[in-house]
Amino acid sequence: MSSDEMPLSSFARAPASAVAERSVPDDVARLVARHAFGWLVAANGVGVWLAVVLLWPALGDAIAPLTYGRWVPLHLDWQLYGWCALPLVGALLAWCLEERHPHALAHARVVLGTWSLALAAGGLAWLGGQTSGKLFLDWHGWTRPLLPVAMLVLWTVLAAHATWSAGRMRAGERMVHVAVLAALVAVPPLFYWAAGREVYPAVNPDSGGATGAALLGSTLGVVAIFGLLPVMLRVPPAPGPRRSRFGRSGFFWGFFAASAVAYAIIDHGNASHHAPSQIVALGLLLAWVPALWIFGRGFAWSERARPWLRAAAAWWLLLVVTGWVTFLPGVSERLKFTNALVAHAHLAMAGLVTSVNGVILHTLARGRLRTSRGSFWLWQGGCALHVAVLLILGVLENDAAGALFLSAGWTQGLFGVRLAAGVTMGLASVQWLMETRHT
Repeated sequence: MSSDEMPLSSFARAPASAVAERSVPDDVARLVARHAFGWLVAANGVGVWLAVVLLWPALGDAIAPLTYGRWVPLHLDWQLYGWCALPLVGALLAWCLEERHPHALAHARVVLGTWSLALAAGGLAWLGGQTSGKLFLDWHGWTRPLLPVAMLVLWTVLAAHATWSAGRMRAGERMVHVAVLAALVAVPPLFYWAAGREVYPAVNPDSGGATGAALLGSTLGVVAIFGLLPVMLRVPPAPGPRRSRFGRSGFFWGFFAASAVAYAIIDHGNASHHAPSQIVALGLLLAWVPALWIFGRGFAWSERARPWLRAAAAWWLLLVVTGWVTFLPGVSERLKFTNALVAHAHLAMAGLVTSVNGVILHTLARGRLRTSRGSFWLWQGGCALHVAVLLILGVLENDAAGALFLSAGWTQGLFGVRLAAGVTMGLASVQWLMETRHT
């Protein structure tokens, strides 16, 4: 009997020496890339349409009631829960999925298919005007349980595969799996609860905006994901002394613990951005710029992943520095509720997250995902132009709000450049999707 035909009972009892080190199957890596890039293309297509309607509103009126507000949730939620989330789903599958399990690919198909069906059904509902009105939590009515169900399907597959392979895990590895799975099982009900209109209003008149504590806490959550990625993706350590490798990881998690303590002790109420403690706490993220770079250099990333790593490091630097500067008194008041904050959001998601996702997808594919250098630079250049134009518009619109709302020539020119940048990024994403055929 071949290893591919090994019964599940024998597979589960196999000793560590009889089973090769786990890695995500090539078919699963290809499937993850296709779903992820597919939703990126769809979300970018909606984004380009929104940019067109900003320039020529009459085009939106022509397809009423599918006007601007009906399309916005598709762009935001397909980017977040499609493109931004699915590579992380792939990383979790890589961490738990058994390559030699006879139904590994089928289980991955169920996970990704359920997730994509939830996104597609949500899009139909949002176009029909059924939404909670809360940014990134538009799931309302019959769509409210869809994504939590997809999350539960993912969790079930992860837990099943972790259980089947528990016998050959080291004790420490089993404990980490149990801890992560215990944390993840709470996400679907919490997500369902947060999507309800009764939890908090879409526009909260009692909130003065994000505090330093809130921004620090959410960013530390992202940092924790970055720290776990090499483990989930099973990236080998870089050549060098064992003590140096452990030192890098120890420094990372030690500094993370110190940052978490700082987050815990500062004011979590409706604290002003004029408070020195809020400014200093958020400034801790500046130290994470070199810290993440040092930590990342401790692993032997593939050649195809390294350009994406360098791009992620550059976007991370810009994100942290500009985020802290934007929070400062005087700057925050000027840029709040302007296109400058839209620029910052694109810097985070289109710049940083896309580059990190490039690392994930290339690592999952073990060098077989062959995205071209041209499409890489097409996206990075388009994103940089997109962010720069929105930042310029945000800085200027505070003193010229009338020009923005009356479609003055210079604002239309900037929106035109934004559209061109969006088209450029859209073309890059289409090329990436096509290139998955050769993976």
